[in-house]
Amino acid sequence: MKTLVIITHPNMTASRVNKAWREELQNHKDITIHELYATYPDEKIDIAREQKLIESHDRIIFQYPLYWYSTPPLLKKWFDEVLQYGWAYGADGSKIAGKEIGVAVSTYGTNESYQHSGFNRFTLEEILRPVEALAHFISCKYLPHFALNDVSNLTDERLAQSKADYINHIRSVKPTLVHS
Repeated sequence: MKTLVIITHPNMTASRVNKAWREELQNHKDITIHELYATYPDEKIDIAREQKLIESHDRIIFQYPLYWYSTPPLLKKWFDEVLQYGWAYGADGSKIAGKEIGVAVSTYGTNESYQHSGFNRFTLEEILRPVEALAHFISCKYLPHFALNDVSNLTDERLAQSKADYINHIRSVKPTLVHS
């Protein structure tokens, strides 16, 4: 299975988690890394290039820091521009149907804060629901997310463990069953 990880961090040089994950991903030749902010510093996305990249992989993981309960702005723009009618959905829009889509996020909030009774009032699954809905809309299979929470209190040991866990997740996670 060919895996593409699309990393979208607005300031990778200041990142601890996403940078460490990227460095770990670079050790695995079967995983393609694609950094949106590095590739498109002017935010002018080469749609044809992006579509070919997606077509050439079976599993796509969107890696980013949770950003105001959503994706960083460039990833939202990427969704808007790359996932076009006639290519990703609609008439003749089945170029990526059946592919697997997942999310890997880092958050400042604790595990407990992402509960209905917690500070954020919603679970991480609920907050990531728009990406799940996107995957469903374009006929892709949605993968359970990978998350590292409470990154402001992250020990070196926990970060190292998250790198190993992330690679294991990418290689072994199975799509969730969709109920109608």
